[in-house]
Amino acid sequence: MGDGYIRNAWYVAAWHHELSGGAERRPLARTLLGAPVVLFRQADGTPAALEDRCPHRRMPLSMGTVVGDTLQCGYHGFTLDGSGRCVRIPGQDSIPEAARVRAYPVVEKWRWIWIWPGDPALADESLIPDVALNGHPDWAVTEGDPLHVAGHYQLVVDNLMDGSHVSFVHKSTLGTDDVADIPVRAERDGDRVRMTRWILDRPPAPIYAALGGFEGNVDRWQIITFAPPSMVVVDMGSAAAGTGAPEGDRSRGVELRSFNLITPETDRTCFYFYTHVRNFSLTDAGVDRRVRDLFREAFLEDKVVVEGVQRGDERFPDSPRVDAAFDRAPTMARRVVERLARQEAVPDSRVAAAG
Repeated sequence: MGDGYIRNAWYVAAWHHELSGGAERRPLARTLLGAPVVLFRQADGTPAALEDRCPHRRMPLSMGTVVGDTLQCGYHGFTLDGSGRCVRIPGQDSIPEAARVRAYPVVEKWRWIWIWPGDPALADESLIPDVALNGHPDWAVTEGDPLHVAGHYQLVVDNLMDGSHVSFVHKSTLGTDDVADIPVRAERDGDRVRMTRWILDRPPAPIYAALGGFEGNVDRWQIITFAPPSMVVVDMGSAAAGTGAPEGDRSRGVELRSFNLITPETDRTCFYFYTHVRNFSLTDAGVDRRVRDLFREAFLEDKVVVEGVQRGDERFPDSPRVDAAFDRAPTMARRVVERLARQEAVPDSRVAAAG
């Protein structure tokens, strides 16, 4: 379609709790990859996703009512099932074949509602990104509030793949003064991109000082992996300096994973879904609140920056951009997306010919 999106992929459409169940079932309107979509739960709780348009007068179906396994338009009562087919028109028995809208493959897994915006014949549930730690008994999960960001989704990916901004953006949470000068390693493995940085024998960042109670210096790690179309997994934490973290023994420290799923809304806005999982203080509600509050503060700081960059891109679209060494990983991730989007937009024979 020429918009730069990878469409034959799974994206997070909503949190599991955003789709109400039981007697309180209501439709949820959301624009995803530029397309108006309505999501709702059927009678047995399984999610459905349709084009947000009644085939009668183009009224948004999201303004209607969930009835059994169907969605009833709030204007004249046209009723559509989860396949997008109209099953009832008040006052008549015959239903025109054209009385249908697009239905999207949708799956509930790992606490999220996933949608496949591309060719439904290619929708393979095994391709849903692995976020199994969201339900692993040895890890505690903290769900982040869904964020709406007034910025292109790749700007959020750029931000997550760049560990150098923490010294400047996150001074009260993730940053310390000496991190920015420590080099990073960027590498690509197929369509995945990894950024690695070890900060050895340095003062702990405020978040890790709060969570780990460290009295002295720490060995801190940032291992950030991008997988297309828009998932970034951050393996992060700190351990007391010299206790073996660089060799793989992180058991004496504070270890977390951050799963970040970014879904385009438009070419200027996106939805940002994230969880944090930890393998310490699994049943401590106080730690859970602290993780939620500290990382929400950090991500709201990122939101301000990403939205500022978006405004800058719109104000100065033709100005040159100067990259730095720490931009290598974000740039590699963008190139993966650009290549996959081009391949998807071109017929197979032409892709093969292009080599």
